[in-house]
Amino acid sequence: MKKQRHEEIVRLINKYDIETQDELAVYLKEAGFEVTQATVSRDIRELNLSKISTGSGRQKYIVLPADDTKLGDKYKRVLKDGFVSMNKAQNILVIKTVQGMAMAVAAAVDAMKFPEIVGCIAGDDTIMAAIRTADEADIVIGKIDGILKG
Repeated sequence: MKKQRHEEIVRLINKYDIETQDELAVYLKEAGFEVTQATVSRDIRELNLSKISTGSGRQKYIVLPADDTKLGDKYKRVLKDGFVSMNKAQNILVIKTVQGMAMAVAAAVDAMKFPEIVGCIAGDDTIMAAIRTADEADIVIGKIDGILKG
């Protein structure tokens, strides 16, 4: 059932500009899948979905491919497009993004596989990146600055 649901999610996001988990849940229910918000959230994470701007002031879900050799440039572009600011709080890096872009930027940062970052949690416009030490947080800030300037 999960595999079929995942296939339907990919089909739906390729067919419609789905902006929220609630919208996705409605489409899934219309397709015959009984889902909860928690299930949809877990499916989004498992499918490596992210949001991008549609250019009309809205966002939509997309599938971020896992095995593309050119993804490094794509992740850098997502970081540059969504980034607003960052501040360090000891070993926590708080990254502010354009509204609605935190998930995409967090996915990009995760995909860059900085060894110093233990993990990221994203909201709507804020990411909290847990970093092993405060000194390593400075290293990550330098890496992100380098990407933004490069």
